[in-house]
Amino acid sequence: MKLHRLILSLLLIVLRLNSQGQDITVAADYPGVVRTGEQFTITWTINSGGGEFVPPSFDGFYKLMGPQTSYSSSTQIINGKITRETTYSYSYYLQAVNSGNFVLAPATFIYKNRTYSSDSIRIEVTGTGSNQQGRTMPGASGNEITEPVRETKDDIFLNLSVNKKDVYIGEHIVATVKIYTKVDISGISEIKYPGFEGFLRTDLNTPPLTSLQRENVNGTIYGTGIIQQFLIYPQVSGEITIDPVQIKVLIQQKSGRSDPFFGDFFATYTTVPRVVVSPAVKIKSRPLPETKPDDFSGIVGKISLAASLDKDSVKVNDAVNLKIILSGTGNLRLANAPDLKLPPDIEVYDPKISDDLKNTTEGTSGRKIFEYLLIPRHHGEYSIPPVSFSYFDVSTKKYEKLTVPGLHFYASRSDQPGTGITVFGGVSKEDVKYLGRDIRFIDQNPGSLNKPMNILTSKRSFYTAYAGAFILFLAILFVRREHVRRNSDIAMVRNRKAAKVAGKRLKTAKACLKEGPSDTFYDEILKAIWGYLSDKLNIPVSDLTRNRAVESLRERGIAEEQIDKLVSVLDACEYARYAPSSSGTEAARLYEDASDFISYVENPVR
Repeated sequence: MKLHRLILSLLLIVLRLNSQGQDITVAADYPGVVRTGEQFTITWTINSGGGEFVPPSFDGFYKLMGPQTSYSSSTQIINGKITRETTYSYSYYLQAVNSGNFVLAPATFIYKNRTYSSDSIRIEVTGTGSNQQGRTMPGASGNEITEPVRETKDDIFLNLSVNKKDVYIGEHIVATVKIYTKVDISGISEIKYPGFEGFLRTDLNTPPLTSLQRENVNGTIYGTGIIQQFLIYPQVSGEITIDPVQIKVLIQQKSGRSDPFFGDFFATYTTVPRVVVSPAVKIKSRPLPETKPDDFSGIVGKISLAASLDKDSVKVNDAVNLKIILSGTGNLRLANAPDLKLPPDIEVYDPKISDDLKNTTEGTSGRKIFEYLLIPRHHGEYSIPPVSFSYFDVSTKKYEKLTVPGLHFYASRSDQPGTGITVFGGVSKEDVKYLGRDIRFIDQNPGSLNKPMNILTSKRSFYTAYAGAFILFLAILFVRREHVRRNSDIAMVRNRKAAKVAGKRLKTAKACLKEGPSDTFYDEILKAIWGYLSDKLNIPVSDLTRNRAVESLRERGIAEEQIDKLVSVLDACEYARYAPSSSGTEAARLYEDASDFISYVENPVR
């Protein structure tokens, strides 16, 4: 019996210590906007008991009732660890009297001579005929534009807002789709987002819309909620129009008349679908200044540059890793690998590119890493020249240049026994070796020497063969020089191999098509088309846009029918990536249209 009491006492002590060790918080729950004469509730929740709760004075409001207290407690034992949660709630029922903006002082909770406070409460009371402008709802992103909401004088409307309307090419914009309603909605059955032509688009992680917040719009209280947010980057200059957003909502409407005794308690409701469309939005996109540096990376934002070697001393033919890190905020996904000017005795491979980027309302931030594998082919001291990177800073409205100092490492001779081989500039050369053999005895017997009957140089066939060999040598030399000349033009090489590279992409897409249309199928189709256009039109991928590609194709005399087919394929693939609903037949048609377009450009029929 004593043992049981001891165990129970220890358990109570542990629970009490755990309760005392936790941080005490005082949180308030209240509506941000109410009407004059409307009754509402303010509730303070405290995760501890045993103290004294002191509410603020409710100046500007009429107190109807309160406090109404409630208590809840839960205990969990996980892996021997005991966790106890206790909450106390204090609710007050108030009525708004006068219109205006009111601020209530924080509520306090006094526990063991320590005072804990909640945040101040800000409530807006709207009256009849109020002409107050729309504002951002509490808790919304501060990047949302603060211009008045364009109300449609309807009981439900949709708004597409942006945090900036005057930007540079490549500068990020946050687009927010928000719904406003005065009627009860049971759900959203269909959403059609715009294609964002002229922009690079990334969907931001938006919480599901499960409840609406109250917001004052021009003196009218609406239930509002954010449906989706996007991060978009303009890719062309001029005025760009973002098409409207269209959604289909399900509205609850009461069917029949209300009961004269019970009111709407036993009323029945029906669900009615309704289509809501937002207004279009115009964005002014400014071109970047013309004086672009030679090492301009295409990044618009704010970045930093760092470079390092994993070792400063290696053996000949051993690898050295050069890591270049771009970090900051901006369109880092479009950053190309920096141009390295290395000594000829260093063999370099294509860089391994990785990134750790996050998309938020502040833009794309994080870092992009380029890892180069360097192999020294000769012993000695090596110097890697400084690496430079230029970007456009929106805050200063000018190009900024980043430079990291040069790096050094030493390559020593290989100490592996028996190799006897040192590599110079990629060509193997063998050191002179002593074979350790004596000179054999010279045979003094002259032997029998016979004079040949016919001398080779006296035959006509010898000179014919000599002349033929000389002509063949000249022909091979000419072909080789022509081959070197053709390969020296990188743009022409990419132009000739464009169809072959695109064919490999389409082959991968066809393999995905057999398993059913998927995101991989549409990605491969887009990569095949954009890569083909970049190689064929000699336009870098970072500068390639749909409008520029169409203009270049028209200048090359490509038929409008083929251009329209290309645009249709791009639109269908872009739409399917974010709203996959295409059938296998539709996907097969996209594959055939992409193949036909590439075949037509390679072998046009004029």
